[in-house]
Amino acid sequence: MNIHEYQAKKLLKGFGVPVPEGYPAFTADEAKYACDKLPGPIYVVKSQIHAGGRGKGTFNELPEGSKGGVRVVKSPVEVYENAKEMLGNTLVTHQNAPDGNVVKRLYIEDGSDIQHEYYLSLIVDRATGRIAMIGSSEGGMDIEEVAEKTPEKIITVQIDPAAGLQGHHIRTLGFGMGMTPAEIKKLNKVVQGVYNAFVELDASQVEINPLARVGANDDIIALDAKFNFDENALFRHADIEELRDEDEEDEFELRAQKFELSYVKMDGTIGCMVNGAGLAMATMDIIKLKGGEPANFLDVGGGATKERVTEAFKIILSDPSVEGILVNIFGGIMRCDIIAEGVIAAAKDVDLKIPLVVRLEGTNVEKGKEILSNSGLAIIPANDLEDAAEKIVGAVKGNAKAA
Repeated sequence: MNIHEYQAKKLLKGFGVPVPEGYPAFTADEAKYACDKLPGPIYVVKSQIHAGGRGKGTFNELPEGSKGGVRVVKSPVEVYENAKEMLGNTLVTHQNAPDGNVVKRLYIEDGSDIQHEYYLSLIVDRATGRIAMIGSSEGGMDIEEVAEKTPEKIITVQIDPAAGLQGHHIRTLGFGMGMTPAEIKKLNKVVQGVYNAFVELDASQVEINPLARVGANDDIIALDAKFNFDENALFRHADIEELRDEDEEDEFELRAQKFELSYVKMDGTIGCMVNGAGLAMATMDIIKLKGGEPANFLDVGGGATKERVTEAFKIILSDPSVEGILVNIFGGIMRCDIIAEGVIAAAKDVDLKIPLVVRLEGTNVEKGKEILSNSGLAIIPANDLEDAAEKIVGAVKGNAKAA
């Protein structure tokens, strides 16, 4: 689960991380009113969407060349004018293109006297089972380019979660980022706070880009902040879950969550419904191997009901890019007859008109196949996974040629 920048900064501030003063705004009037609570005379108007690259983003509804989704202005009047222009319009960045996100909230922040921009993030490193702390002396909007062209400027420090963050971790990071001992002393407070927030809030990623050295005192502050949370741990953090902005999330993925389905939308044309994450990955792989492209990852789980299977099928069909569906079920806990009933119910409900290939194996498989064969629907049976992939890819390509 992601949250907005202003929410992330409030969380970090609670862990002692220095952040600029700022206030969220949902209207242009609220944005102008926020200026009364800030010292000025420089203000920053920030679009709040769940995507990076806002500063370089463009608004679909505004003339080409218009300023991006983060703007530095010099008066409350300019704050109002920019807020009015940004709210309600669609911001497109390199992370959310081509559809973009409609800007429905802003963050009005006090301007900062930036001396230098750094990069800092913490992520779960699954390869090592540790927390990876990543930093760079070259923070800001071009960090992806830095990672690609000058990877030597990216510093990674591995932290054993059993031992926790140590002073040498921070010193290694700070010196690697080109900081002086005095700056590293100030960095210490920031990193300690970010690390504590990461662990205590069950985050999967915290990113501060830029981390900035500001003012005459060379203070180190978080100028931007991004959190990703492990959804499996949200039951421990009701206050975090309340920060969810469903307007920023994929419609299909939200529907799937309500039915306890694991769904991720992709860019292909073949919808997949599978039980088990490993089998789902294998199914997508073999579809690509046979020349097709999966439209989604969808795991119905081991104990799905007929109703959940029906909803899974409807979610797949709600994607207009889907031109065919492959159902691949290996029934252990999940019974094949339950899957068959759910598939039939959904297919009839939505008046299915695209190819459907079903491969069933495991518990009650014969009963499941019998239910499918007696359904009166044009379901293509498959003997194994390879056969299923070949049939759905062929059926989709055949439809495309016919069209």
